[in-house]
Amino acid sequence: MAELTYREAVADAIAQEMERDDKVVFLGEDIAKAGGVFKTTVGLYDKFGPDRVRDTPISEQAILGAAMGAAMTGLRPIAEIMFSDFFAVCWDIVVNQIAKTRYMTGGQVTMPLVIRSANGGGVRFGAQHSQSIENWAMMIPGLKVIAPSTPADVKGLLAASIRDPDPVIFFEQKSLYGDKGEIPDGEHVDELGTAKVVRDGTDAVIYALAAMVPRSIKAAERLEADLGIRVSVVDVRSLVPLDTRTIFSEFRKSGRAFTVEENPRLCGWGAELSSLITEECFWDMDLPVTRITTPHIPLAAADNLEDRMIPSVDRIYETVRAGLD
Repeated sequence: MAELTYREAVADAIAQEMERDDKVVFLGEDIAKAGGVFKTTVGLYDKFGPDRVRDTPISEQAILGAAMGAAMTGLRPIAEIMFSDFFAVCWDIVVNQIAKTRYMTGGQVTMPLVIRSANGGGVRFGAQHSQSIENWAMMIPGLKVIAPSTPADVKGLLAASIRDPDPVIFFEQKSLYGDKGEIPDGEHVDELGTAKVVRDGTDAVIYALAAMVPRSIKAAERLEADLGIRVSVVDVRSLVPLDTRTIFSEFRKSGRAFTVEENPRLCGWGAELSSLITEECFWDMDLPVTRITTPHIPLAAADNLEDRMIPSVDRIYETVRAGLD
């Protein structure tokens, strides 16, 4: 086992897949000699050269247009959109072109394309650079949507995304980039469409994603230590495909569920989980599903306000405690 940071795991996964397959290419702003604005791509330019690791102009439309063309002609491109907020600039290419081409051509044109992006808040970048936009992507047919919480999942799920024949939106939570974790030695490839039970419990279940996973685990540990309440935590990891088998089986243990999401409350992914659980597990329910979210307002830049808006360990703890009283 090697210990890497979340950001180092990004470069490790890309290097693994570029060494394995010379059709894998990488393009984006400042990803080459600079090593990425978040230092997630350090060393790739020196190792693979300018033909396979290419800096682009500051144009999200140009980045994704070039990546789409590369995918259509036989390459396996990885494209970086520096901040996920800037998907708004190139959303037409994602929604009306990349997501639909395989379907509109009857499978004659495949789209093995990964779009990586730094997502979410917690690092004081303000309303235009801190959004959590997983819900934007998961509503579009034709896209796969992944958001890992640990370095091992970053490497394994990014490698699986690069090998996948369909377009994958890969969200990296920027406040996690410095987190460390063990990664298996050698080639490491995970499976898309799988959730992971990261803490066992019998009194309730918390479903969380990305930066909300470690916070949910800490809240669950406090609930058991303080009150004897044993809460399981499920790292959803993959929003599309969604691992409903794991989601439902964990819910049926207790009939009590909470979702913890960084998305604004309106139309967040937790609402979809709540709907699915209600439809499929109604007779197992002891309580309605409770959603713990960011409020439906632009995210603040001030540290005290941002901390109040994004679900915290304390808020998760208090909400679950009150919900189970």
